[in-house]
Amino acid sequence: MSSSTPPARGAPSGNPGPDPVPTAPARRVHPSLAAALVVGFVLGAGGVGTAWALSGGDGSADSGAAGDARQACDALRGFDESDLAADGAKREIAFDRLGAAAVLSTAAAAGDREFKPLAEAMSRVQNRLLRFADLSEPEAQKELKTARSVCAGL
Repeated sequence: MSSSTPPARGAPSGNPGPDPVPTAPARRVHPSLAAALVVGFVLGAGGVGTAWALSGGDGSADSGAAGDARQACDALRGFDESDLAADGAKREIAFDRLGAAAVLSTAAAAGDREFKPLAEAMSRVQNRLLRFADLSEPEAQKELKTARSVCAGL
């Protein structure tokens, strides 16, 4: 006994019966729709690029070693050593700003040796703070002054 294979869908079966199921015509992409999509993409990309450039996202504003050094100095300007004696958030913010200044100055020095004096001064300040929990002694004040004068020259 032979098994019969059913015919493929839409293929004539040789048996009289209902007509095969009609298939939908292939979809056509309208040229106007394609053009609108391309124009939308180009305008959108241009808008994003313009916004990025105007916001300083072009890579030149604060990138690289010079940007790291400027940010380190910004953090140092926001640091007030008298806040280390405060309680709570004020003290924590002071520690964080000093730490940020130290880390960013180290990154700046790694990118450009010009910023090595800033990184060294910040490292000495941070080490003194970690060892003595106080920056009131003259040696610590000298290092802070050195770091701040390097920042003033940027």
